[in-house]
Amino acid sequence: MGRPGMNTGAQTGSDQPKPKLPTQFVNFVFFKVDPSFRRLSEEEQERGKEEFAAVIQEYQGGGTMVIAYSTVGIRSDADFVLWRIAKDVETFQKMSHELLHTGLGKYLEITYSYLSYTKRSVYVDKMDPEHQNPRVYIIPGMKKYLFVYPFIKTRDWYQLSYPARQGMMDEHIQVGSKFPSVKLNTTYSFGIDDHEFVVAFETDEITDFSVLVQELRETEASRYTLRDVPMFTCIHHSDVMDCLNTL
Repeated sequence: MGRPGMNTGAQTGSDQPKPKLPTQFVNFVFFKVDPSFRRLSEEEQERGKEEFAAVIQEYQGGGTMVIAYSTVGIRSDADFVLWRIAKDVETFQKMSHELLHTGLGKYLEITYSYLSYTKRSVYVDKMDPEHQNPRVYIIPGMKKYLFVYPFIKTRDWYQLSYPARQGMMDEHIQVGSKFPSVKLNTTYSFGIDDHEFVVAFETDEITDFSVLVQELRETEASRYTLRDVPMFTCIHHSDVMDCLNTL
């Protein structure tokens, strides 16, 4: 999925290869708070949330990207999600250990966790082959809404010839280009998680995303999607404590 960009190994006008962007490891981790947390005194709740936020802020200061989103009132199986981007998977493990040992963390259950990484798409964006954002390096746009879901293609998809798949992706990309308000981030999970891809769409308009998904259902490539659920609608909070205060 998505609109791939230029080959990082392509030669520049000075005949020098462009520097290779580092691989980013990506994790979407979803938390559900135990109702007993809300029965604690306000002082204990506040202290627990502050401890949790302090861990996140420490990692943010160390170069790990951590963005908080609330799903309270939207999902019954998750209350908030952290979108984490790091240079290695060990960072996710270490950070999770520290988060779960905070005052708030002791009352949290991880209900979903999706692991993936960035790499260049094999498909050519014929509508804009020279665009400057090859999506190899994710820079979250901080839009109001985030939509996340893992998905798996059918085995038949991979048995098709590359030209056949590229042709279907041309249609797919053309549909996506009709919705410039929706930013797509595609990451890959082959062999490192149960799914093959994790996609994250950012936008300020929920309905734009919904119409985009509906139109994509009508494309030829959609026939080769085996599974693309669960789907998560998440609301962005620029301040971690603001997110935690929705609990």
